[in-house]
Amino acid sequence: MPNPRQVAFLALKDIYQNHAFTDIALDRILKTSKLPDRDRRLVTELVYGTVRRQRTLDAIIDRLGKKKSHQQPPDFRIILHIGLYQLRYANRIPPSAAVNTTVELAKENGFKGLAGVANGLLRQYSRLFQVTGEGENGEEVGEKEGNFLAPSSPSIHPLKLPTKPIPRLGIIHSFPDWIIKLWIEEIGIEETEKLCQWFNQSPTIDLRINPLRVSIEEVESAIKSAGIEVQRIPPLPQALRLHGGVGAIQQLPGFTEGWWTIQDSSAQLVTHLLDPQPGEIIIDACAAPGGKTTHIAELMRDTGKIWACDRTTGTNRDRAAGTECHRTTGTNREVGTSIPSRLKKITQNAQRLQLQSIFLYGGDSRNIPEFINSADRVLLDAPCSGLGTLHRRPDIRWRNHPQTVQELSILQKELLNHTATWVKPGGILVYATCTIHHQENEEVIQSFLMNNPDWQIEISRDNILFEDFDTSQGWLKLWPQRHLMDGFFMVKLKRGNGE
Repeated sequence: MPNPRQVAFLALKDIYQNHAFTDIALDRILKTSKLPDRDRRLVTELVYGTVRRQRTLDAIIDRLGKKKSHQQPPDFRIILHIGLYQLRYANRIPPSAAVNTTVELAKENGFKGLAGVANGLLRQYSRLFQVTGEGENGEEVGEKEGNFLAPSSPSIHPLKLPTKPIPRLGIIHSFPDWIIKLWIEEIGIEETEKLCQWFNQSPTIDLRINPLRVSIEEVESAIKSAGIEVQRIPPLPQALRLHGGVGAIQQLPGFTEGWWTIQDSSAQLVTHLLDPQPGEIIIDACAAPGGKTTHIAELMRDTGKIWACDRTTGTNRDRAAGTECHRTTGTNREVGTSIPSRLKKITQNAQRLQLQSIFLYGGDSRNIPEFINSADRVLLDAPCSGLGTLHRRPDIRWRNHPQTVQELSILQKELLNHTATWVKPGGILVYATCTIHHQENEEVIQSFLMNNPDWQIEISRDNILFEDFDTSQGWLKLWPQRHLMDGFFMVKLKRGNGE
């Protein structure tokens, strides 16, 4: 049987050295590993947790190792990360097991000569910092999440950290300094620390019930019957949140029947803000993988027409030049290999949910003149840095930087300026992102309104769904530590009648 820590090591190599996305690398390795469920859960925790916490783990290596983390052989650094993560964060792994398995991992991967280094560094950490918690059999073995700045004995020098709040919080919570600075400037130090803690939790799973097929009561009952804890998320009418281990998603009651789909609560709010009506023409400008597209169809009772647009593969020039139209249901020919890969997921989701009103359009939404003045409503869920989803996509904190955000804000402005031309006079456009960076949100909207005086913000203060959110400036900005859902920005814009 494969060693789960070796499987985690191989996935982390793919992420650290090949720059693979965490979810893709993990899915790829788990498909070929044939591990039992318990080991799959361990691999998942080690991979996601190590990626999240790598700055903190590097700081520990820098403090305790004879060589700094960046001076370690790259594969050996990953092995040290796996061991230190278990000691500090994995609540049900005894320290002795964390140390011994890390030493064996070093030997198995060509570092027999450094096995003693791994053993010494991890044991030194265990001695200096009382790691307690609950072992595999429930025995008390130490406190994992205590302040690692304070060692077990006052006579031992503590792990030193910068006194300035930005690098200090960055090392403690494992975020780059520029992100910490961004948040402190907007919400202050105390709220920033709460936000960091939120993003370092394992995410929950939210479902969106398909009311065209089932009631929320029926899904709630079926999920509970499967032994899974579930709760409603008021005031959202279609949302259920699952807690604890759920196993394979496809095995949950109602998946095959199209009773529900996975979608975070904040993403569900976006479609409610759009407020699509039966019989309308709606365009979803950046639709893949189709979560909001299918939600639009559900809210329209699967009547009217929804165009789901997304780019095809290739360069921007290729995407702009080549456009393709497909319906999401029908013959095999219509849903076959000719559909661009980014759009296939929309087809699969629409078919599973048994929705008929969605049509696909492959192309760059910055250059599709065919839709001008054609839509009652347009949804622009714009490509963004994803800084509101750092708990689900831990590598994003390391992939993004201020220049990335600057480039994205230019793209977002281009998309907004063009997709606004698709809206009929008097129609609606909702702009949304899953980031909490003002440069991708407020600044994009302010720039658009300044250059387009025939557009204005339409505030949804009377809608019960939004009464718990601050809409004083006209838009909604969801902060995870306050609203207990993904970070999102959304704003409803209305085009003038042209009178």
